[in-house]
Amino acid sequence: MTSPLLSRPGAAEHQEETLVDAAGVAWHYGNPLNEQRAADSHPIVVDRSHRRVIKVTGPDAPGFLNNLLSQKLDSAATTAGPSGFTGQALDLDIQGHILHAMDVTAVPTGAVSAVDAGATDFYLDLPADLATSLAEFLKKMKFWSEVSISVTDLAVATVLGETTATAVREALPDHALVRDFPWKGRPRVDVLVDRAKLATSVSALEAAGFTLAGLMAYTAERVRALEPEQAADLDGKSIPHEIPHWIGRGDNPGAVHLEKGCYRGQETVARVENLGRSPRLLVMLHLDGSAPELPGPGAEITFNGRGVGRLGTVVHDCDYGPIALALVKRTALDRGELLIGDVAASVDPDSLPGDEGPKAGRAAVDKLRGRQA
Repeated sequence: MTSPLLSRPGAAEHQEETLVDAAGVAWHYGNPLNEQRAADSHPIVVDRSHRRVIKVTGPDAPGFLNNLLSQKLDSAATTAGPSGFTGQALDLDIQGHILHAMDVTAVPTGAVSAVDAGATDFYLDLPADLATSLAEFLKKMKFWSEVSISVTDLAVATVLGETTATAVREALPDHALVRDFPWKGRPRVDVLVDRAKLATSVSALEAAGFTLAGLMAYTAERVRALEPEQAADLDGKSIPHEIPHWIGRGDNPGAVHLEKGCYRGQETVARVENLGRSPRLLVMLHLDGSAPELPGPGAEITFNGRGVGRLGTVVHDCDYGPIALALVKRTALDRGELLIGDVAASVDPDSLPGDEGPKAGRAAVDKLRGRQA
């Protein structure tokens, strides 16, 4: 699916083969680093219409999704206030490996449509190549649940910079959904709008003082926010604890709720949370900008000739130069310079998680062993 905004002057798609989800939208509009830097002074809007949005609704929708996904969703829309709930959720396999990572918004049906007021609508958005398999999985799990599951024709656009969902709504009276998105990057507001109205919606935002920027600007912010994209940054062995902020703690809803009921893969989550640590962590790397060619997602990361990790998204940042996400073994995080081929890399210390303290399960095991001794 190709975005109508690719017809804008200067629009250019990503020019190389990449695992980053970028097909069908503009990577930049002719001046990529300035497009990033513009967000320092005013909001920018980024076309992310290559993503697909699944809608799940019906009387049983909250409990249905709560039983399948890692996020607590059975009361999401009713307990989060009039704007509903926005966060992330994961679909895991039985071993706890990540199959689908998605952004989730739950709103009272009456917040978007007057039909069936009092019910809850869920919007799940994720890369297009994963949306079909997620929708098929959800449909297979319906059984007798009163839910409706459909892949919508909604497009996603993202506003980055100092603004609010209210300001975006005022500039966009004709929209499906506007949500404040919680993440570690600069303020972010997502707009879900009918695909046929994407171009006019972006024009309305531009008329309100927002600047159009390419997906490269969003990708640089995503890397700085330590927000992985599944195909580029994760692999078939990835588990939720490799991305520490995906584990919901305190005011951070994360993508995994630690106190909800059972779901597929929960045993792995509970075991790592209570007894151990993930062997790898997602971190940000600074790459040697003097290298004639930068490596791409999937490249092996080495230390002293031994493989210690996997490179993910690589992007040029307007402040830091070339940066990347990477899954790196914990044992290599404080060893110094890493290599990806001939390109030197260093771990950004600010991307390392803080000490989570002792594991409750491990403390109980140690106490039991002490008694037995």
